[in-house]
Amino acid sequence: QLQLVESGGGLVQPGGSLRLSCVASGSIFSIYDMGWYRQAPGKQRELVTVTTSDGRTNYADSAKGRFTISRDNAKNTVYLQMNSLKPEDTAVYYCNADLNRVGYKRYTYWGQGTQVTVSS
Repeated sequence: QLQLVESGGGLVQPGGSLRLSCVASGSIFSIYDMGWYRQAPGKQRELVTVTTSDGRTNYADSAKGRFTISRDNAKNTVYLQMNSLKPEDTAVYYCNADLNRVGYKRYTYWGQGTQVTVSS
């Protein structure tokens, strides 16, 4: 069974930093794009950042200059380093991965989400 497990969320003061991790496991053949999305209360889920298998990245304007996505292909893991956090960054952060599992078609999978709260 395919799993994406996020970790690293929590409560942080404005201006602080957090590092999120997401590990994919379960008969994975190949991972293409990996990304982070977020959903604040009462709002739609939105893209934060995505990275391709060859290391290209794309960021939402709100994340540029403050957030950095990286991945370790050997560990099937994607990270999100978040600096200079603001109260408006408060949301549930979801990881996703576009991948092939052994014996299955290419598909996009989602993690269960991790809460990030920025508050003094």
